[in-house]
Amino acid sequence: MPCPSRTSTFEEPGAAAEVGDGVTAASTITVASYNMRKAIGIDRKRKPDRILHVLQQIDADVVALQEADKRFGTRASAVPHELIDGHGLYKPVEFGVSHSRLAHAFPFGERIESRLGLATRNLGWHGNALLVKRDVEVLDVEALHLPTLEPRGAVMAELDIRGAEIRIIGMHLDLSGLWRRRQVKSIVDHLTKRHRPMPTVLMGDTNEWRAAGGCLSEFGDGYRVAPTGPSFHSRRPVAALDRIIVDQRLRIDAAGVHASPEARKASDHLPVWARVALGG
Repeated sequence: MPCPSRTSTFEEPGAAAEVGDGVTAASTITVASYNMRKAIGIDRKRKPDRILHVLQQIDADVVALQEADKRFGTRASAVPHELIDGHGLYKPVEFGVSHSRLAHAFPFGERIESRLGLATRNLGWHGNALLVKRDVEVLDVEALHLPTLEPRGAVMAELDIRGAEIRIIGMHLDLSGLWRRRQVKSIVDHLTKRHRPMPTVLMGDTNEWRAAGGCLSEFGDGYRVAPTGPSFHSRRPVAALDRIIVDQRLRIDAAGVHASPEARKASDHLPVWARVALGG
């Protein structure tokens, strides 16, 4: 159940319904999405431990992060891996990809990074990352390239959570409406080509200000948006830019925005969450 500091906008009590392919047990999971703005809060302080504390408050099984890596320089994770490991609640999903770094544009840049002991390990792909609880089994992963004029991507993981299989997509869509539509279409087309069907949750910062239409229309009738509520700006939320989208094989039991005092300071976005039924 949502903790008291969550602002719940929707809840449907009752037993989970049968959802079909890939589901092997009656279960629900909590998913969350958080644009963490490189761990820089509205107080302009970079506090990665504050991000982890907010995630601990939500206690989701799977978290999609946006702006999880520093954009320039060594492109390292904004939340050090050692801090995640020490926190103990989550493990990052490894995608086996890396970005070219600014230092590599200069002679001996890579060697200088090594000698100075600079942090260079990223957390995800183009700032998108997935964290899962430590008992979650990662079955398959993929880093997706998205059509755009600037570097954009998405990440995918197929997971086994307490005997139930689910596919998670983390994404951060473009500022341009035209490119957002193309990016959603690219993700949906890619999902239809996967080797087998699986209940799917897509979540992230869509940069879509409209409640309906726009890039959201590209998901079609096979998906629906969880009614989480406005998440931006964290100081005074007026726009539902951060969204959780599920396919029709899943049921949304509850959804909302996590608006604790700490979350209001940790980023300019508030985290959104949803409790999803995985079995019958």
